[in-house]
Amino acid sequence: MKGNPPESFDAYIGDFPLPVQKILKSIRQTIKKVAPAAQESISYGMPAYKHNGKPMIYFAGYENHIGLYATPSGHATFKKELSNYKQGKGSVQLPLAQPVPLDLIRDIAKFRYEQLGGDKTDFTKGLSAPAKRALESAGIKNVRQLSKFSKENILELHGIGKTAIPILEAALKENGLAFKKIIPVNSSWILITHSP
Repeated sequence: MKGNPPESFDAYIGDFPLPVQKILKSIRQTIKKVAPAAQESISYGMPAYKHNGKPMIYFAGYENHIGLYATPSGHATFKKELSNYKQGKGSVQLPLAQPVPLDLIRDIAKFRYEQLGGDKTDFTKGLSAPAKRALESAGIKNVRQLSKFSKENILELHGIGKTAIPILEAALKENGLAFKKIIPVNSSWILITHSP
């Protein structure tokens, strides 16, 4: 990496040679697959994931290795699996001369994500008690499940009022999600099933 610290994941990854970019993109996809609600950012000049406001896992590209930082519990829990790699305090070096262990990175990221609450983020903070009960009765326990519904669907739940929608939209947006979109067709509605 050269120059000033990058402002985004894409900028960070784009600063490396193409073979390393491919590896960094694979690590990013691996983590996002098991930690969909984790927030991406650049911290300490490297790609970082936080969940529920707490550090989850970081990674960084170097000339000869990928640095992995899973804050203490990730390293301690996977001590045996990481024993074949050079380690420092809170860091592991994954040599670029060997295949990067994406399955191990997946397992560590999943462990840290679950340890920090998994998909159980409190997306209902700020809602009235009836609105919380309405979501619970509908089986909507996390933002990923919420994103499978349109605003109109949610407003049909007994106990949900219009004041709940901005709170729920903010929770969805914070996790990179949105309500499903529906469009009118003649006098009926069609649910659009992809996220923005």
